[in-house]
Amino acid sequence: MIIFGNYCNQIFAFFIMKHKGKKRKPVRKHSLPNGIFIENTKMHLIIIFFFSVLLYSNTLFNDYAQDDAIVITDNMFTKNGLSGIPGILSNDSFYGFFKKRGKAKLVSGGRYRPLSLVSFAIETQFFGQNPAVSHFINIVLYGLLGIVMYKLLSLMFLNVKNRKLKFFLIFVSTIAYISHPVHTEVVANIKGRDEIFAMLFSFFAVIYSIKWFRTKEIKYRNYTFFIFLLALFSKENAITFIAVVPLIYYLFIKDRKKSYFEILSPFLLASFLFLFVRTYILGFDFGSNQMELMNNPFLKFSGGTLVHFTPAEKMATVIYTLGRYILLLFFPHPLTNDYYPRQISIMSFSDWEVILSALFYIVIIFVAIKSYKKSKVLTFAIFYYLVTLSIVSNIVFPVGTNMSERFLFLPSFGFSLLTGLLLYHIFAWRKYLSFGLMALLLLAYSVKTFSRNKVWKDDFTLFTTDVKISSNSAKALNAAGGSLVDAAFKEKNKAKKAKMLNQAIAYLNRAVQIHPKYKNAYLILGNAYYFLKEYKKAIGAYKKALKLAPNYKDAKKNLAITYRDAGKYYGEEKQDMRQALLYLGKALEMDDTDYETLRLNGVANAMVGNKLKAIEFFERALKINPDNAGANLNLGNAYYNNGDSEKGKKYHDIARKIDPKVFEKNK
Repeated sequence: MIIFGNYCNQIFAFFIMKHKGKKRKPVRKHSLPNGIFIENTKMHLIIIFFFSVLLYSNTLFNDYAQDDAIVITDNMFTKNGLSGIPGILSNDSFYGFFKKRGKAKLVSGGRYRPLSLVSFAIETQFFGQNPAVSHFINIVLYGLLGIVMYKLLSLMFLNVKNRKLKFFLIFVSTIAYISHPVHTEVVANIKGRDEIFAMLFSFFAVIYSIKWFRTKEIKYRNYTFFIFLLALFSKENAITFIAVVPLIYYLFIKDRKKSYFEILSPFLLASFLFLFVRTYILGFDFGSNQMELMNNPFLKFSGGTLVHFTPAEKMATVIYTLGRYILLLFFPHPLTNDYYPRQISIMSFSDWEVILSALFYIVIIFVAIKSYKKSKVLTFAIFYYLVTLSIVSNIVFPVGTNMSERFLFLPSFGFSLLTGLLLYHIFAWRKYLSFGLMALLLLAYSVKTFSRNKVWKDDFTLFTTDVKISSNSAKALNAAGGSLVDAAFKEKNKAKKAKMLNQAIAYLNRAVQIHPKYKNAYLILGNAYYFLKEYKKAIGAYKKALKLAPNYKDAKKNLAITYRDAGKYYGEEKQDMRQALLYLGKALEMDDTDYETLRLNGVANAMVGNKLKAIEFFERALKINPDNAGANLNLGNAYYNNGDSEKGKKYHDIARKIDPKVFEKNK
């Protein structure tokens, strides 16, 4: 920031000298006299890169968070390092996490973005699962993106004669983009590397396309094809550059002698190859009709059943979210990782927010068309934003959620160009005001970005922070509840543990209120009640999960454990043997191979005088765990109680042989 401030002062001093009518000496191509380097691109690039690194430097202390488990920590392919790359290339990007055919497509349309996963596999091979290394690579890539962005703008504006406009606009637009807080979800979250790759390689491809156009060297055309292919294998939204490229050529590249088809040919060929590979791997599916609210936000409950939005409701909600994107660009606060249902409400065309959003987009489209002769930058910025946002807008394809801040990573470049253009016009009018506004903007953006990076520290910090913003998102409430339950399990302070569990229950009850068929929320709710020893409520929550999904393995397993431990609780602490036997019997029905369930059934039957039943259960327990001293001791006691001292002594001797101190331990 200090370097940047000094640089701005130098530029400002230069223009003051010019305003006072002082003659300038002849200048070299890349510098101005008196140490002023307004055209020194090397200085610009150094500032941009190190500013990017500094801005995100505190992410180096962050752990993995959110979807990092899907693509890194719990992905069987990336965990295998280099040997996992064939699996990455031949499957849906989420298959390595779900490990089940078809389940990855619970996310609408499936995902084929192998390039970032390949990079994670390479990192794992050489550094293990090291979040600091991954964060460092993301930071460097983001800084490199800033450099490439600057280079692309320099080529686009090569024919601009107004040198002040050219260099001021290029630098300010790039630095405004780099510092915008809405990008934290991509850079601070390691998984966001797919977005960085897609934009980085797309910009690189355009640069080489322009070089091919100007030099006629075929190698640049080949580079364009190969690099754009990398962009597509990073993330599908790079395909929007098929529309962006003609826009660049039409507005900025003069003396065009090639046809648009010829210019687009490497982009089209790369797109065709990508779509062919994607279809071969995933099948022809670009947005399946999911009937799960967490994978399709355009569903609502009607009479207890999920039904689709009406077309008017869907379009109104989409238009509303488009307005929310604009608001985030102008005022990036508060930020959250979650906009799932019902953080975005069901909207209608009678809502003023929808009307205002529609009017805003109509106006900017009109402005873009009307002013393309006078301000090509303005026209390009608006249409670039609209084109790159279209693919994640839920208008073209369903994307599985209402909106997301990461979806602005590519489109926000258009907004940054408008920021640079506005500051330039202010500069032409009032220089002090322009630099003051630029300094304030960068300061505000930097403070917000730096502070937001800390929220991405880990899942617990992220989820428990953002749930306060996304308080109407069933997914955010579920994630926060799950994080609190996990933390409570490790907490030794009973008061803190109870407080966390009760807060988790409040979040989870709200989640199932929003989404009554949210089976995972019921599972975690059951876990929270279990840890509080509120067994009846835990059993009720697990039963609801199983009603929604009868084969839900985790719910079945946890319900059996809860029955078992409820039996133990009522037997040992409440001395209610009727309830104890009832719960233990249900635990046995669900899992008759669990040692502890069999042991507790033996103990309970012994306490109520069912001696033969006690022997039966202890024998079954011993078969499961024959080398357990306690199991032999229990069976020996049961035989002694039944009057069979010979067998009682036999099993006591075995128990003592296994563990000489077994009798002392079980007094």
